[in-house]
Amino acid sequence: MDDFDRSAGKKIERLPGLDCGMCGQKTCAGFARVILNSPQEISRCVHLNSSKENLSEPNRTENEIIVWKDSLGREYDFILDSFDNEPGPRETILPYNPARTKDLNIKPKDVIIGRPMGMSCGCPVTHCGVAMEVDQVNGLITWCVTGPLGPRSQEYKDIGYYAAEAYEGAIKSTNKELKIGMRYWFLPRRCMLQWRHSGLINFINKRNNIFQVRIEGLMIG
Repeated sequence: MDDFDRSAGKKIERLPGLDCGMCGQKTCAGFARVILNSPQEISRCVHLNSSKENLSEPNRTENEIIVWKDSLGREYDFILDSFDNEPGPRETILPYNPARTKDLNIKPKDVIIGRPMGMSCGCPVTHCGVAMEVDQVNGLITWCVTGPLGPRSQEYKDIGYYAAEAYEGAIKSTNKELKIGMRYWFLPRRCMLQWRHSGLINFINKRNNIFQVRIEGLMIG
């Protein structure tokens, strides 16, 4: 294996696992197979080829130095991971038309998509996830935010625009002391843009050196 192939092999190991599809493949695993045959295709990964290439690395929190900067070079305070045995961080959302929750008969385990808009986040990317808890009376949905692979491979329900009300997740790595009532910058594990978010922690529970938190007052910053 020549030096270029070794370099490509190392980058395959660093593929972000977001399954964003920007490279033209449905999954990072599929793109890795493309790279093995054509190493020059590595340039199609927008996460590895940002101006600060190593900024996709904060997703790895064990035995590795964390950069503590997002893909735009902005500092953040912690990484928000998913709870054990869940596919992604929990997000509580309210559709701009709350009646859609009932009209679409959203139920736990449904695959759904929507886009956060306005003051709550204003993310330009459509979010995808799996419903965990549903309040059809008020329209509130708590889902686990995942990558787009689910809606690409099975039926899904589109709730349209929504407001992001809260995140819940686990913090395994933090750069600051965590306190209830304080606002922090954080990076959600599965953020496809690798942009920092801002939110106020209003619940903390520490268990085995892992913080379980709820974050409200969300913004992208």
